[in-house]
Amino acid sequence: MAETNAKLAAIDPVWQRVRQEAFAMVEAEPLLGALAHSSLLHHATLERALAYRFSLKLASGEMSEQILREIADEAYSSDPSLGQAARADVTAVFDRDPACLRLIQPILFFKGYQAIQAYRVGHWLWQNGRRDMAYFVQMRVSEAFGVDIHPNARIGRGIMIDHAHSIVIGETAVVGDNVSMLHSVTLGGTGKEDGDRHPKIGDGVLIGAGAKVLGNIHVGHCSRIAAGSVVLQDVPHNKTVAGVPARVVGEAGCSQPSVSMDQILRAEI
Repeated sequence: MAETNAKLAAIDPVWQRVRQEAFAMVEAEPLLGALAHSSLLHHATLERALAYRFSLKLASGEMSEQILREIADEAYSSDPSLGQAARADVTAVFDRDPACLRLIQPILFFKGYQAIQAYRVGHWLWQNGRRDMAYFVQMRVSEAFGVDIHPNARIGRGIMIDHAHSIVIGETAVVGDNVSMLHSVTLGGTGKEDGDRHPKIGDGVLIGAGAKVLGNIHVGHCSRIAAGSVVLQDVPHNKTVAGVPARVVGEAGCSQPSVSMDQILRAEI
């Protein structure tokens, strides 16, 4: 008897759940059937679905969907870390955003998640010497999502950008793993200087809405930056800073501020 080499499909619980939710959405809202099938169910993997969404959202009269799809497919096939980061990011949004009840919501509807995945493709282009194309992706992400991230910035996994309007992240900024930030956050420079001039954000940091972190400064792991603060100096690990200019006002309040999303400032006794 001839032997058969049956291969088991790779286990991907995130993608399996996304597909289950997509089928449920079609059953509950048949008018969204075309969206669910074209964006999710038609694709074999999360990477292929994200490449499709990338091309659909960023296409313009200057660059067709087909070209952008080929670019994204090449990026995801060449660098498996892009898909790994995408899974960590969507899980982070689901875990931390109370408005997110299903994994399909960030992929289909949340511009913060979509913008960070598009940035990751742009960063891959930058790292591979395709800088003009990376700049094009940056421009289209800014136009389509209102999020401006330089393709040379380095951003970790498990990132949650809530609402995401008016996010700016500069060229030499570094963002660690498991960081959460809200709308209108700027990680910027302080003037016309060149070189390494943007903030370095540690792991597990929570950055409140409207906060501005400026200059080549370091924000320690698991710290909190209160909404509306202007941070111009280094922030120690596990501290809360607030004000203009920001100063340390207490401890971070928990071991993982970016996960708890607790932004209430409490007076210390």
